[in-house]
Amino acid sequence: MKKLPQHIAIIMDGNGRWAKQRSLPRTAGHQQGIEACKRAVRSAGELGVNYLTLFGFSTENWNRPAAEVNELMRLLRMYLRSETAELHRGNVKMKMIGERSPFSKDLLQLIENAENITKDNDGLNLTIALNYGGRDEIIRASSDMALSMQEQGIEPNYDNVQEHFESHLMTKDVPDPDILIRTSGEKRISNFLLWQCAYSEFVYTDTLWPDFEKEDMEQAIEEFQGRERRYGAVKALK
Repeated sequence: MKKLPQHIAIIMDGNGRWAKQRSLPRTAGHQQGIEACKRAVRSAGELGVNYLTLFGFSTENWNRPAAEVNELMRLLRMYLRSETAELHRGNVKMKMIGERSPFSKDLLQLIENAENITKDNDGLNLTIALNYGGRDEIIRASSDMALSMQEQGIEPNYDNVQEHFESHLMTKDVPDPDILIRTSGEKRISNFLLWQCAYSEFVYTDTLWPDFEKEDMEQAIEEFQGRERRYGAVKALK
């Protein structure tokens, strides 16, 4: 039996192009993107994936037009209000990574409510990255690590820095992604999980995110299963 990936991370790209192709406003693409998120969560659970991470909103996305940002926040509220109970019924454990301080009080309450309700579930681990940036995470983790080691009187050296550093990442309780999927045909990592994706297999699909189906996830898994992961080593000669 071919090995199933433990963790799939997805850069959900193409909402705007999906809407443009249909002469619809970008907000319509984002609305359909929410439906694709629901399908991805169901698909990951059905396929037996243990961890799914979705890149929902980056630190750079605040630079988009205010009306679009407001719509994205509205859709996030709608998703959390309508789907938290469904996630709980599906035994999904949800958590958010990213800097929370810019979000409104009511949105933070919805996020924390979803995390608290689902915290004891032991099915799919769903991580949603909101106001997240890989460089920002590394800087924050480095700062926190330095302060923590200083307070504990630990002298940093080559052998202990990585262990302490990783314990300060937002993903400290999550294994590194086996697969990073990016939709819409773009081939960039876009400041997403920069440390964690050091040895991830990248799978690019031309499918726009609102059209992403279970079959697309299955194809990505099949591509992953056809690759040989050597982590920098050389394949042994037979």
